[in-house]
Amino acid sequence: MTIYTIGFTKKTAEQFFEALRKSGAVRVVDVRLNNVSQLAGFAKKQDLKYFLEKICGMEYVHLPILAPTQEILDEYRKHKGDWQVYERSFLQLIRDRKIEDQVSRDVIADGCLLCSEDKPDYCHRRLVAAYLKEHWGDVEIRHLR
Repeated sequence: MTIYTIGFTKKTAEQFFEALRKSGAVRVVDVRLNNVSQLAGFAKKQDLKYFLEKICGMEYVHLPILAPTQEILDEYRKHKGDWQVYERSFLQLIRDRKIEDQVSRDVIADGCLLCSEDKPDYCHRRLVAAYLKEHWGDVEIRHLR
């Protein structure tokens, strides 16, 4: 199983959709808590679903169970929190949620986890992919740039 990841910030629509189209992923799995923000531009839920189907022939799925809580996000973003604190809090959250049992492998397999951060280094999509690899075993992770 391959799990791809991508962020949409600091990318043009062309860069974003071309990276997805060329990746081999069959669906985008949106792991954002808020997928309707005006700040999301071409990555707002309804627009993204349309563009993915028309441009890439891909499905769109929103799985908020893979998103941080508003409290975890606020502590990190609004209060300039520490990444390691965020990471520990988020990993505890997905352990508590038992995402490895709650999320279908069929939805994740060859799917691309989507979040806003341009790089995976300080983004929860990387943590989700690594966590699932740890629990499911035979998983390859590819971060799209």
